[in-house]
Parts: sequence; C-alpha cells; structure tokens
Amino acid sequence: MMECKKNRNLKNCTCTYAGCPKQGVCCDCIRYHLNSRQLPGCCFPKDAEKTYDRSFEHFAHLVNDKKI
Repeated sequence: MMECKKNRNLKNCTCTYAGCPKQGVCCDCIRYHLNSRQLPGCCFPKDAEKTYDRSFEHFAHLVNDKKI
C-alpha cells in the first residue's frame, strides 16, 4: 500500500477553495473532478483557477488561447 504524501502535496497545491477536504490528497481530488468532467485546480494558471471553472471546455479554451 502506498503512503499518502498529503503534507508534501500541500506545499504545491494551488487550490484556492478554502476548506476543501481533498487539498493535498491528489488521488481523491483527481477522482472527484474527473467524475464531474473537470480537471483539478492545479491544471490551471493561477488566474483561471480562481474562477472555479475547471471544466474540460474551459481548459481547452485556455489551451487554444495559448494560456497553458
């Protein structure tokens, strides 16, 4: 069984959703967002992450605009 590296992950977690229980627990975060047709906040630039629009479509738009 793998050890969760939550404390180490928190140092690099860019999620701005205060109080999110998944912060630092990347496997739970990714599973949650993929089930909602989204990507986690860490996939987005800082200004885009703050919008909380983490949809695949928003990500694709940012790629098309060369912002990612």
